[in-house]
Formats: sequence, C-alpha cells, structure tokens
Amino acid sequence: MGSLESGIPLKKGSLFGSQFSRKEKNPFSHRFRSSFSRLLFKKLDYVQWICTVVVFLCLVVVFQMFLPGSVVQNSGEEFLKDVRMRSDNFLQYGDIHKVLLDIGEDAVFLPKISEKFSRGSGGRDVDFFNHTVQHYGYRKPQLALVFGELLVDSQQLLMVTVASALQEIDYEIQVFSLADGPGHNVWRNLRVPVIVLRACDKRNNIVDWLNYDGIIVSSLEAKGAFSCFLQEPFKSIPLIWAVHENALAYRSRQYTTNGQIEVLNDWGRVFNRSTVVVFPNYALPMIYSAFDAGNFYVIPGSPAETLEAEAFMALQKDNLRVNMGYGPEDVIIAIVGSQFLYKGLWLGHAIVLRALEPLLADFPLNKDNSSAQLRIIVHSGELTNNYTVALKVDDRVNGYLFPKDNIRVLRQILLEVISKGKISPLARNIASIGRSTAKNLMVSEAIDGYASLLENVLRLPSEVAPPKAVSEIPPSAKEQWQWHLFEAVPNMTFQNRVLRSNTFLDKYEGQWNHSQKTRSTPSVAANDIFVYSIWEEEKYTQLAITKKRREDEELKDRTEQSHGTWEDVYKSAKKADRLKNDLHERDEGELERTGQPLCIYEPYFGEGSWSFLHQKSLYRGIGLSGKGRRPGRDDVDAPSRLPLLNNGYYRDLLGEYGAFFAIANRIDRLHKNAWIGFQSWRATARKASLSITAENALLDAIQSKRYGDALYFWVRMDMYSQNPLQTDFWSFCDAVNAGNCKLTFSKAMRRMYGVKDAVDSLPPMPVDGDTWSVMQSWALPTRSFMEFVMFSRMFVDALDAQMYDEHHSTGRCSLSLSKDKHCYSRLLELLVNVWTYHSARRMVFVDPETGLMQEQHKFPSRRGQMWIKWFSYSTLKSMDEDLAELSDSEDPARHWLWPSTGEVFWQGIFDRERSLRQKEKEKRKQKSIEKQNRMRKRHRQQVIGKYIKPPPDEESSNSSMLAVTAS
Repeated sequence: MGSLESGIPLKKGSLFGSQFSRKEKNPFSHRFRSSFSRLLFKKLDYVQWICTVVVFLCLVVVFQMFLPGSVVQNSGEEFLKDVRMRSDNFLQYGDIHKVLLDIGEDAVFLPKISEKFSRGSGGRDVDFFNHTVQHYGYRKPQLALVFGELLVDSQQLLMVTVASALQEIDYEIQVFSLADGPGHNVWRNLRVPVIVLRACDKRNNIVDWLNYDGIIVSSLEAKGAFSCFLQEPFKSIPLIWAVHENALAYRSRQYTTNGQIEVLNDWGRVFNRSTVVVFPNYALPMIYSAFDAGNFYVIPGSPAETLEAEAFMALQKDNLRVNMGYGPEDVIIAIVGSQFLYKGLWLGHAIVLRALEPLLADFPLNKDNSSAQLRIIVHSGELTNNYTVALKVDDRVNGYLFPKDNIRVLRQILLEVISKGKISPLARNIASIGRSTAKNLMVSEAIDGYASLLENVLRLPSEVAPPKAVSEIPPSAKEQWQWHLFEAVPNMTFQNRVLRSNTFLDKYEGQWNHSQKTRSTPSVAANDIFVYSIWEEEKYTQLAITKKRREDEELKDRTEQSHGTWEDVYKSAKKADRLKNDLHERDEGELERTGQPLCIYEPYFGEGSWSFLHQKSLYRGIGLSGKGRRPGRDDVDAPSRLPLLNNGYYRDLLGEYGAFFAIANRIDRLHKNAWIGFQSWRATARKASLSITAENALLDAIQSKRYGDALYFWVRMDMYSQNPLQTDFWSFCDAVNAGNCKLTFSKAMRRMYGVKDAVDSLPPMPVDGDTWSVMQSWALPTRSFMEFVMFSRMFVDALDAQMYDEHHSTGRCSLSLSKDKHCYSRLLELLVNVWTYHSARRMVFVDPETGLMQEQHKFPSRRGQMWIKWFSYSTLKSMDEDLAELSDSEDPARHWLWPSTGEVFWQGIFDRERSLRQKEKEKRKQKSIEKQNRMRKRHRQQVIGKYIKPPPDEESSNSSMLAVTAS
C-alpha cells in the first residue's frame, strides 16, 4: 500500500486499461458489468470507473488471487525442464486484448527449460562408456553480449546488472555493439571490454564467435548481428535473445495483412536461430505466438516501468492531478491486478471494492464536487508469478499483508490508511519506503533467472571451469539495479525504449522496401552484371569438365609400367605431368602458384569464415562442404575429391582432417608444389597467422633447405588461450578431451598396430622446455605429408572403430562432457606432433610476426625417447598395403572407415588392373580381326556397267568443236 506520491511504476496506456475505456469494443464488457452488479453494493453506483493507467498510486493491494500464478518451490536437484509455453495453454492465443484464460485462482505458470537444453553433467564429473569425464578448469566460461547500440536505457541497465552478477560467479564477459553510445562508459567502469562491430556479415565479420561458450543478444535493434549467427560455422553456438519490446508483434499483423511474407520469414529465421528467446513477462510470448519455435522462456524483472514512471512524473511535475481532472484533495485508489483475464480476477476486484465500503461515509456526494472525492482506478498491470516474492510485501513497513480470503482484515487496513478522507501519516511513511522497493522490483528474480538459464543452456568444454552455483551470487549484487553506474555517465538521460524500437522498425522496413524495389526494377547495368556472372559460372564449369576429362583420359591411356615403391609412383606421375604438351586454360590462381615451392591450404566450413581467408597466391581455400564456397575463387571442393565428406557426420567429426584426406587423395591432380602447408582460419581470427615477413622467412628456409625434412609451425601450445597454465603435452590433451585423451590414444594405437593390451602403447612426449604445434597451422614437404596422411588414415580408422557405435547412436563421446558432433577433432589437432616427433623429423617454430625460427625438441634430447620402428615409413607402408589387400575381400556391408578416407592401393590391385587392361587390349584386337574377316568375306555386287574411254582422235575433235563454239 502506498500514498498518492508513492510513484509505484505503472505503464501508461496499459492494454487492459485502454480496452475497458472503449466499452463498445470490449468483448467482456457485459460479463464485467453483470459480475460486479451482483457483488457490489448500491452506494458504489456513483463511483467513476476510470480504466486508464496512472504512474502513481494511493493504495497498492497485492494478494495471490490477483496473480496469474503462485510461487513454486523446487528442490535443489529439480532444475527447470521445458522452455516453451505451448499454445494449448490458452483458449485463445493471439490478441492479448481478447485473451480469457479458463483458469481460476489455482492457476500456476511454470517457466521451464527443455530437456534438450539441460546439461546432463551439471558441471560435475560423470560416468559413461565406462570412462569418467571431468572438468579441468583451465579457463573461465566466456560470454558475448551483443547490442544494437550502447544507449542508456532500461535494457542496458538490465544487462549491466545481470552481467555484474555473472562476474561474481566467474563468467568472463565481452560486449559487442553495432553502434557506439554513452553506455560504453558504463561497461568500461564495469571493466568489461567493448568492441564496436559496425557490421556483421560474411564479408565484414571480424570476430571468431567460436571463442565464446554462449551469446546473449539484447533487443530487436541487434538483429543486424544475426547475419553472423545464421551462417556456419557459428550456427550451433548457444544464443539467448532477450526481447522486451512488443512493437514487432503488432507490426507482424500488418506484414501478414499486406502480404509481406518475406519480412515475416526474415524475422522468423532470427527467432528460429535463437536457442532461447527470453521475455520479461508472460504477455509477450502470447503476442509473439506467430514466431513461436518452441524456444520461448520468461524471466520476470525489468527496470523499464520504473524508468517510464520516473520519466512521466518528471514531465508532468505538479500538473498531473489537474491534467487527469482530479482535485487536489481527491483520494485516488488504484486496484492493481493481472494483465491476463482469468476466472477469479473479477472476484478479486469485487472483494477490494467491498472492503472500501466504510470509506464512503468520509466522501459525501455533492453536485459541485467541491469536497474531496474518492477516485477508484482498476488497473491490470504486468504482474508475474513471482511478484509477491519480489515485493518482500514486510507488513506495515513497505506495505500491508492480509489473508486473501479475509475481507475484514483488508477493511481494517484501509481504515488505517485513510482516515477522515485523508492519507494517514503512517501510510505516507510506508509509501515512501515502498517506493524504493518498487524501484528495484524483481532484481533478484532477473539475475537468478539468467544465471539459471545459462547454467542449463551452455555446453562447456572440459578445459572450462564450471561457474559457481546461482545460490553463491552475493546478496549485495541482487539488491538493486546498477543505477550508480549510469549516474556517472555525463548528461545521462534514459532513452525511450518504445520510441527507439519503433524508429528501428521504421528504418528496417524502409531498407527492406528499398531493396525490394531495386530488385523488382532491373537496370541494363544490372542485367549486364547478371549475364556476366552467368558467363563466369559457365566458364568455370567448362574448365572443371575439361580438366576432369583430361585426367580421366590420362588414367585410361597410361602405359603399362612397373610399380614398385611409392617413390617410383610419385616420380613417374611428376615426370608425366612435366612431359605432357597439351594446352589447356588455367585459372589465375593456378598460374600464380606455378613455380612456388609452397602452397598453404586454408580449410573452412561456411560463409562465416570467409573474412578470415587469404586471397594471395600463396594460399588456397578448401571448402569442406559443397555449400558456402566463395564465389569467384579457385577454392578446392573437398567433397568432390573425397565423397566421404558428403556425409555430414564424418565432415563434422574429422574437421580439418577431412581437408588433409581430400587433398592427399590423388594429390598429383591438384597439388604441384614441393611443399604443402595448412593454416586454420581461426588462427587468422586470433591474429596468429603468418605476416608477410614470416611468409618470406618461411619460403627462404624452404628453398635453402635450412632444416631439411622438417615440420614448420607458427601457433604454439604454450601460448594457446586454452592452455593458460602451460601444461605438458599429454596433460593438455587430457584437459581438452574430458580427461580421456591418453586412454583413448593408447587404445587406438593398440588396435592400429594389433598389439596386446598389456603393451604400453602411449608414445612419450617429453617435457623438455620446448613447445608443440596447435590449431593445424604448419608446413611439410609434400612427400612427408603423404606419409603423415598414411599414418593418420590408419589412426583415425582405429579411433572410429573404437567409438563409432556409441557416438553414432547417442551423440555422446568419451572425449567430451556432453553430446559433441566434433568428438575427434581436439585429439586429432595434436596428432601431427606425435607423428613428427617419433618419425625423427625436425620441428621448427616460426614466429608469425617476425619470422624468427627456433628448432624445438632437438635430436640430442630425443635419444631413447622416439618410437622410430612404430613410425617408420616401411612399417606404415606395409600396414597400408595389408589394409588395401584386406579391403578386396572384406564384406562391403560392414562399417569400415579406412577405405573411404583415400586411395586404396597394393600390388594385387595393380596386377588386377594390368590384367584387365590386357584383357581389354586382347578384346579390342579380337574385334579388329573379326571386323577384317567380315570385310574380306563380305559378298560384293557384280559391276553392271563400265565406262569406256573414247579414242584419242575423237577426244581431240570434240575439244576443237568446243573451242570454235566458244569463239
């Protein structure tokens, strides 16, 4: 309960307030009048029913039967289970003005989190597959907060308050915004770094969003950022979108009426992309029902109404009573209910009105209204099921408490508040205290709601320390909104959110209409560009067809020769390539790379990584999917070279190893350089790619053969962000693979080499003060690369045989804490180090900035440590041939990965091909002989007539006659 000056925030123009002020359009007006006519006493007939929203209250009455639900207490082990509010919860699901809920005072609205978002491990170590997976806690969880503009408004205040509390439980936060603003200083004071993006699309993206464990997007104005999150490889990052505006919901009806389906679909893609769409009340999910993708969730609490109330009061100042037509001595009572119309709401209003009966004697009627009048306003505000808890309603301190069914107690309270037609001093004091309570209403619920949602939605890798429990957030962080951080902003004025959202939508619609108009009015230049693009596409298509035909002809017509070792095959193929004299059109990139000692391939998946790829001749992109390839570039299409990558399961599972296998498959058709390198686009995003100076230094070292057959790498493990503790090789591998790297690696090695379980099969990786390669950014001689791929194919096959059944059926993997489609990728990222070290090759780190080189793990320190026999070329080649021979007799229906990862070759295959060629040759020869015999034996027709040449004298006479005639 509060006095006239209490300033309890109510929204001007409330949905239900405006509804009842227009009785002719109220479908429930008859029900409203008939219900109250039976319950109210006759003396209330004179009461003027004013159904409008005011920003001040004389009396606040809160009891449970006004609310759409009651508080539900759950045990500590029962976390929220279902995120969606299904449409069948309501009789009519659409226009909030016309919603009548067929529920009574026992109605309960439960915010739930879907089981598909629920984290099975809950941050604890769990057992599955007879293995224990565990957290290592090398770094804190990373969150990205994305805004449309850094304004000083209610949503910025909400997110600052939530972020401040999340920092208390060990989240690290980074803020991104499409436009700068005065809110920048607020985040700076909170010690949160801010980056202004300006644009976020496939050509201008500057952020590797995979660095973040989750993303929170605030407001409709941040829609421009979704162009990044709608593209691979960022489509699977957990994303929470906080929507506090209702403007889009109302405009969506206009879009439907006007047939603007594409606009609706554009917004629908954003709603569908969000993992969870968060609303501050239960009304917004209902009016946004057209976009419901099963991911709606309510977290009550927002300072929006407080700011609107204060702004309204500051604008009206002392003229509010006059503007509303009330006298200075009038006592105004506002009955606050629910925004939902449900059974029991009318009864609740009636009980309050019945309790007001004794006050009527203090307000006598007179014709000129010269004395104080009693004014009653019935308001249905935006209350939620946690409203009673949020008030922290202390009896006779900041309000009054009474049993919901005891009208006598309520009547007694009203008599204490209003005495002889005036507000009592006690009530004024209580109202003053209650005003502070209302200003910071539901702060704790908002903070706990977001923290609980993140706890259940995020999928933290094993190297990340789980955040503290929600219960460990300090009470001081949940007492009030972070007003003090905004008070420090110079010339601070809170922006009007309703006006901002409508302005944004106007701008969005204008841009959309302009783009549609431009699209529907083609110009000559546009047509020329379109035709040229078609010609370019056809040109590349024909080039690809010609190249493929030429390669097939070379294979078909290759001469018979002895195939002894892989070296002979390689040399013969290179020699044939040099000796061929056929002329063919080469694209610009291929010509530029001709003669270079090195080509660095950059694997990528999806349009989101385009902006991190190089366009120089030293580099060449390789797309892991047929979709999302860069137009106009000579990027390698990996699935066309390795059909296995058309299978999305293995494309995700292998990651960049899919690019290795694709390039190695018939490598002479693609790669013409003596050295080959790879660089992850994520290394470029981290600014760890080679600079021009480092590129030149690497090329010089290769051409001068400074280190011979060596692995050059430029992203080092001891400086890796995922390894801040700079742990040793196997400890780091365990940390990023849920503690099961060494065990899984040992099992794969035993299966690969066919050794018993008792044999130690984990290759040692000594701690000698040097570092290792990460992020698949390295260069090797092409010949050594082929040997590495030979080893990798067998290792991956052994790994797949060990884990395929469980992972393919359940999605779970002993190398991850939760379901993970990239199960093998973190272990495979480190495999090149094991092979390089134990195959006795040099390892050289190249500083990506300066190009300075340092040899790592020098040979003297490796003595007695290397497993050369296990990794020698002869051993691996023998194993490779055994697998190839086995593939000839293996049941094709059995699941076996190795034959699908590259070429299958052994001497028997060559003999079979030679035999087939010989048979084809003999068959053609036999057909030729048969054709000749048929021609000889063919019946010839006798000559019917013969030409007889005339005698010479007749011929000369005929010629003379012709000459005379001509003259």
